[in-house]
Amino acid sequence: MQVWPASTEAALDGWRRVQFGINDLLRRAQGDLLEALGLGPSECAYRVFASDPYWRLRDYGGDGSSSPLLIVAAPIKRPYIWDLSPSASAIRYCLGQRLHVYLLEWMPASRDSANNGLAEYARAIADCVARISDAAPAGKPFLIGHSLGGTLAAIFAALAAERLSGLVLLDAPLCFEPQTTGFRDALVSLVPPTLSAAEPFPGSLLSHMSALASPASFVWSRLMDAMLSAADHRALDVHARVERWALDEVPLPGELVHEIIEWLYRENRFCRGVLKIGEAQLGPSTLTVPVLAVVNMADDVAPLASVKPFIAAMPATNAKIVEYPGEVGVCLQHLGALVGRQAQAKVWPQIMSWMRSHSS
Repeated sequence: MQVWPASTEAALDGWRRVQFGINDLLRRAQGDLLEALGLGPSECAYRVFASDPYWRLRDYGGDGSSSPLLIVAAPIKRPYIWDLSPSASAIRYCLGQRLHVYLLEWMPASRDSANNGLAEYARAIADCVARISDAAPAGKPFLIGHSLGGTLAAIFAALAAERLSGLVLLDAPLCFEPQTTGFRDALVSLVPPTLSAAEPFPGSLLSHMSALASPASFVWSRLMDAMLSAADHRALDVHARVERWALDEVPLPGELVHEIIEWLYRENRFCRGVLKIGEAQLGPSTLTVPVLAVVNMADDVAPLASVKPFIAAMPATNAKIVEYPGEVGVCLQHLGALVGRQAQAKVWPQIMSWMRSHSS
């Protein structure tokens, strides 16, 4: 029987979460200080196309004759990691390719939204896809997501593949088999199955758990990247801006965190084909939409082993994996596909080519 460390159980207790909630405020204040020094995001203009108490849909405009692209942001921290600066912006790149770009942004959790789980997040994506499809005569939208945003996008795509032209995943874990990745095993051992879902989950607590699960990814490689970026002004600028973004903590719904840890990481339901969302049972066999998965080979959080088994179990010819070696100047390798120079020069052209070949 697993015996949970007393310090872990205390930290995850509902009363102790208040302390991490205060830590969220302190970390955001540190981020504001860095922003005052000129390291804040420099986002391009957008309008709010639709909204709900728990999410809002940003419309960045673009070419209305092309297939629309819906970015599903990760629920962790703020979505401006997709638009960090003019020279490190996946959104600007997509706009330059004459796509009509939308982004689904999740609002910080409150007590009213603490019970929102995977089903509610899938329903939000469904609402946004419906609104975009109604407004876009150019065809079904493509869906793209990074990290847990990609995992959420894949769950929706497995639920409603017929509503999409294709799915692009950037370092998005799909397979959580034990001993597949060190990060998965460490995270599961750190978090007790009695994790309360009744209250919002502070972002700094999730950051703390991630650093404990993989100090090499979230601490040591980060310091090494800072040293290796010191002689390259642009790399150092991106590194510093990512550090500012990393301080922008937001609370998540307790139910969502509980289901991600239990249903995905601990029980691997999605890859096993037994994830239930409403009446539907989802897995690789129901993800019939074309999929392009980009995997950073230097990333320990979502390595190849967290993607390849799922892709291999999908219907034949429907999926492709692009391996990206990682690079210096991205602060966290897990973010390399979004902010890296080499990623923009070599990976994103492949993504655009793939989307054009699958455009309806």
